[in-house]
Amino acid sequence: MAFFGSSTRAHGEVEDRADGQDLPEAVRHEVPSRFQAVGEALTSESNVTAACAVVGRDVARDGATLGEALDGLRATYRLIRGCTPDFDAAQAVSVAWAEATLGYLQQVSCEDPLTGLASIAHVRTRLAELYRHAEQAGTCLEQTHALVVVRMAFDRHADPTEHPFTRALHLVRVAEVIRTVFSGETIGRLGLDSAVVVVRREPRLGTSVGLLREFLADPSLGAGAARLWIEGLPASATLAPSLLDELAHTC
Repeated sequence: MAFFGSSTRAHGEVEDRADGQDLPEAVRHEVPSRFQAVGEALTSESNVTAACAVVGRDVARDGATLGEALDGLRATYRLIRGCTPDFDAAQAVSVAWAEATLGYLQQVSCEDPLTGLASIAHVRTRLAELYRHAEQAGTCLEQTHALVVVRMAFDRHADPTEHPFTRALHLVRVAEVIRTVFSGETIGRLGLDSAVVVVRREPRLGTSVGLLREFLADPSLGAGAARLWIEGLPASATLAPSLLDELAHTC
């Protein structure tokens, strides 16, 4: 079940963080596999939430289910503190596990499983097809197509504890609005709060973007002061993946 990568690597990452801490060796052997970092944090009164996030990602890469991850957290808390995990610890493990799992699914699927939008990998494939068709037709794709980028503007400082899935649900609603304006076009997810549309450079493109901007201003969408702009495509197909990666990183 370890479909994310080597379990040895993930185990090493956790143990490296644990070396030199205060967890007694006898207790360390009783802590569930992969949860030594959480045990160290509980013992040394350090950042338990950060340790839970590390472990959540590591157990997901090992192929553990969310239930197994939470069982390991519960057992660790009972062993070290004699109580059940608090909400922050359980949330950190759950969110990290979900993000790692979704990241894996996006790599192997053409569709983002949470929002139904195309994955970045699928958008790359779509652009590669368009570049090939443009080359065969003797045209330049950067002159016939472009990207429309939509970035929801959340105030993370005002609500830093907002669950990532809550923002993803906002993105689902925004995606429906995008589909209304750009029906039939490839619409992909760039990041937690952003989407990208592969569009034709038509005379009405500016009007469509303006219409989308008006729709996104609806407070019920929960998109905040959403930003959107037209992003030009590079002349070379080899540069398109780098552009998508850059947009995903900044979004």
